[in-house]
Amino acid sequence: MGRPRGFDPADVLNAARDAFWARGYEATSTRDLVKATGLTQPSLYNAFGDKRTLFLRVLDHYLNQTLRERISRHESTATPGTALTDFFTDVVQRSLDDREQRGCLMVNSALEAAPGDLELRGAITEELTHLTEFFLRNIDAGQRSGELRPDLDARQAAHHLLAVLLGVRVIARIHPERDWLVGAVSPALTQLGLRPLSID
Repeated sequence: MGRPRGFDPADVLNAARDAFWARGYEATSTRDLVKATGLTQPSLYNAFGDKRTLFLRVLDHYLNQTLRERISRHESTATPGTALTDFFTDVVQRSLDDREQRGCLMVNSALEAAPGDLELRGAITEELTHLTEFFLRNIDAGQRSGELRPDLDARQAAHHLLAVLLGVRVIARIHPERDWLVGAVSPALTQLGLRPLSID
């Protein structure tokens, strides 16, 4: 039987997220989504749209629960330099704790997105832009407060941190070893004038 009509949308999005996360967008079939969510195909698509629309909603839901939440939390509770350090500490620790090596759904999707898939690429590019702005805000604020080196080009440094973040998330799916991940992040932090990453 399908899920009752009064289903919780968040539960459905979480179930669909796990299906997409396990198989990737292209390999996840309608049958997989129906099985994961407990909804019939008509109910699923009437409530959430087609597979593409559902995936974009899943991605937005996922980012609200993960990346966006962490950015907001770190920025609201720490100095700029500490916010950057804590953000990367969180990323590395979560990567090390990811026993199934599922990685980041957004990064996985970016690697899978076809060149002609403008809608998906646009959604991911928008999120990467928000990430870069987070890095830039904190680098700029840290430079003004004296917490970070003032001689670096803040925008170039922000793009460098974005590249480090994406690299760490990709490496972690293949070889999630502490030395590899910490070794990727620490030089980027010390270049800013911060301490190397410390994870036990």
